Amino acid sequence: MSRPSWFKGAEREGGDMTLSDHLREFRYRLVICVGAVLVAMLPAWFAYNWLLDILNAPYCNALRGVDPGSDCKFLVTNLLDPFSLRLKVAGYGGLFLALPIILWQLWRFIAPGLYKKERRYALAFVLSSFFLFTAGAIVAYFTLSQAVNFLVRIGGPEIDIRSGPVEFVRLLLFMMLAFGTGFLFPVVLVALQMIGVVTPQQLSSWRRQTVLIIVILAAAITPSGDPVSLAALAVPMYIFYEIAVVIGRLLVRKKNKGEESSSTEPNEATV
Repeated sequence: MSRPSWFKGAEREGGDMTLSDHLREFRYRLVICVGAVLVAMLPAWFAYNWLLDILNAPYCNALRGVDPGSDCKFLVTNLLDPFSLRLKVAGYGGLFLALPIILWQLWRFIAPGLYKKERRYALAFVLSSFFLFTAGAIVAYFTLSQAVNFLVRIGGPEIDIRSGPVEFVRLLLFMMLAFGTGFLFPVVLVALQMIGVVTPQQLSSWRRQTVLIIVILAAAITPSGDPVSLAALAVPMYIFYEIAVVIGRLLVRKKNKGEESSSTEPNEATV
């Protein structure tokens, strides 16, 4: 049984793609990504209790750091909060589980515009993006208990903290998403160097400006606004910046050598 025409990707081989071909290809990849997230939401939905215990740990650790006898229970004031919370946890869990498929579809959409030699980096692109995003989410998870502890203590001992489950899980999952996205910073920089948008020399000369931009960006995407979360995101991003410059310099040098060798081969053949 053949796929319907609206679900078919554009023909990639032979000839240039028109704007409608690009739009059809984008729709095809988008449908696959959305379908992957919806399918991946099912196991996350049924693993809700286990996932909630994991997500609740930073909240409990922070409250028990202030009050060892705290029961660290959430405060629910809306009857729809439990359902909303379960749906949110399943949605973010499905997004995380489907991330490899989403990254692969993104690469499949971009790859036809690249040379064959550049397509060899497909596996490295997908794997590095997945592991860096996961590393960022893990850092956010273990950082949040310190961030919550800071936010709880700064208000003084007279304040009794009782967060709603939806608000806290939204904060945690948003921080994990923000940190994971921030940790993709080196992948973007290496890609920009590979396609010639920026050069390693330019990135090296922009170090001072980069530090300021990273701090502002980290402050903007960390919703808790505490210095612990800010440092936990800004410091790795700058380290990744330096690593991306080194990797980009090596890859660009290798690319230039390959282009020089390929350009000299025809001349040698004619002689």
